Amino acid sequence: MSQLILGIESSCDETGVALVHMPQDGGVPTLLSHALHSQIDMHRAYGGVVPELASRDHIRRVLPLTKQVLEDAGKTLQDIDVVAFTRGPGLAGALLVGAGVACALAAALDKPVLGVHHLEGHLLSPFLSEDPPQFPFIALLVSGGHSQLMRVDGVGSYEILGETIDDAAGEAFDKSAKVMGLPYPGGPILSKLAESGDPQAFKLPRPLLHSGDLDFSFAGLKTAVLTQAKKLGDELEARKADLAASTQAAIVDVLVKKTINALKQTGMSRVVVAGGVGANKLLREQLNAECAKRKIRVHYPELHLCTDNGAMIAMAAAMRMQAGQQQPSKTYAFDVKPRWPLDAIAESTDNAD
Repeated sequence: MSQLILGIESSCDETGVALVHMPQDGGVPTLLSHALHSQIDMHRAYGGVVPELASRDHIRRVLPLTKQVLEDAGKTLQDIDVVAFTRGPGLAGALLVGAGVACALAAALDKPVLGVHHLEGHLLSPFLSEDPPQFPFIALLVSGGHSQLMRVDGVGSYEILGETIDDAAGEAFDKSAKVMGLPYPGGPILSKLAESGDPQAFKLPRPLLHSGDLDFSFAGLKTAVLTQAKKLGDELEARKADLAASTQAAIVDVLVKKTINALKQTGMSRVVVAGGVGANKLLREQLNAECAKRKIRVHYPELHLCTDNGAMIAMAAAMRMQAGQQQPSKTYAFDVKPRWPLDAIAESTDNAD
């Protein structure tokens, strides 16, 4: 029988709730409705995410968003069959809000719950698009805290080919923006500023570009941006767009070339890009161009689903259930996993260890 899955995401600074319909014939699950509240305005005054404030705001937002999602889909609480939530990784307090609400709601409705890996949600989010991928594929997972290249043979079948050894791509964007005096959230603002700059104005390093492996490192780039900003001194304001463009070019260059190397090494002909940095315009343009030369298909989530959201959590839950990787249960005791490697997902798929 078909099932209706409510997904709740609260791992960091966005509260997301969504409803996904899982058909009984095993077809691709479909998104019925979703709602998202971003805490950007609240955290801007502090220059970054304040965990305690994030947790408190999730408490305020999650139930009104759930009500909105149900109304938009023309459904009621009684129509829900499974409640899915982000179990990790993320901020412990923020995760506990989503997990607690999900388990309490499921218990009240006598429905099962299912804890979802946040990064798996991002990884499978392109299946919500109008052009969903097919397995197997190479995945470039790029977000604020993670940069990974993975071989994906199916739901739950993930092999990490390379990952960040220090700062992730999203951190490189955000920290470089902070060095330039750009306001929070720095990454998107830096990317917008870069559109009016010269990407070749400054020669910045491409760490590990020729390392022979598929790992990433962006800490050295951040240091180089800081050094260049200090050299510019009073000229920084006038050259800020050029420095932003050069920084973005360095990050994107590494991401694109490492992804192409992963495709060459594995012989894959399909790539999926997911995570917040996947919305970057230059990354999409350059990766599309390089893949087009090689007749490789590229898939992205819809732009509005690149950030953290409840739709990807409900979708991941549905696809895990369809693949027989995990089944929901009426065990309402829960834990969260602030640190949880994606390749260790099979080791802990119950709601509580």
